[in-house]
Amino acid sequence: MTKLSVNINKVALIRNARGRDFPSVERFAESCIELGAHGITLHPRPDQRHARYSDVRVLKTLCDKYGVELNVEGYPSDEFLRVVLEAEPTQCTLVPDDPDQITSDHGWEVSRNAKLLEGAVYKLKERNIRTSLFVDHGTSELGLIRDMGADRIELYTEPYADSFFDQLKLEPVLRSFRCTSTAAQNLGLGVNAGHDLNLDNLDRFLSIPGIMEVSIGHSLVVESIERGIGKVLENYLKIVANGN
Repeated sequence: MTKLSVNINKVALIRNARGRDFPSVERFAESCIELGAHGITLHPRPDQRHARYSDVRVLKTLCDKYGVELNVEGYPSDEFLRVVLEAEPTQCTLVPDDPDQITSDHGWEVSRNAKLLEGAVYKLKERNIRTSLFVDHGTSELGLIRDMGADRIELYTEPYADSFFDQLKLEPVLRSFRCTSTAAQNLGLGVNAGHDLNLDNLDRFLSIPGIMEVSIGHSLVVESIERGIGKVLENYLKIVANGN
């Protein structure tokens, strides 16, 4: 079964807009866990405009309390790695963010960043932190990812989401994602996925066998505002329970 990890960045963004701990990312995360989410994801960026480094320790304590996984995403700067290594989350997903990016919009060029990534993966593995690299579908660098010691990849799924309502575009894009996932699994890498997945398109994406985890934040928060968090979590959990 695919696991659902709820990304809390959008809740943190709303919190930061008012300068108080309201809404509380800890309480929102706890509500998601109590409703059945399998884990929590957060992605603190260098300017901490939504998730903050201080949130990492708070959510690690919360996730430990409930026995669920914490996934911390981000660019492997010295400060980011220091925070992650101190907190020791279950998983760290390395993402090639530029400081001024609104949101993630591409995967790693692994060979070009091999030295940076090898060093980060080594440090994370020393602390028994499961390590995942954010990649584009169709990447030819899966062997290099395996050789540097990463445990998983996370497929950047916005191209799939963008093509979802155009059948002529969807089939070749979905086929590419399936081929990349299969190739990764054949090399012994686990496969996660995330970015712009939602209640409309998630089920079709999970026709790809072996997706271990999806992290969903923006869409889930918007859908929760529209429909209520209880109903939204219930629907997501039904979808991932039927995943291959």
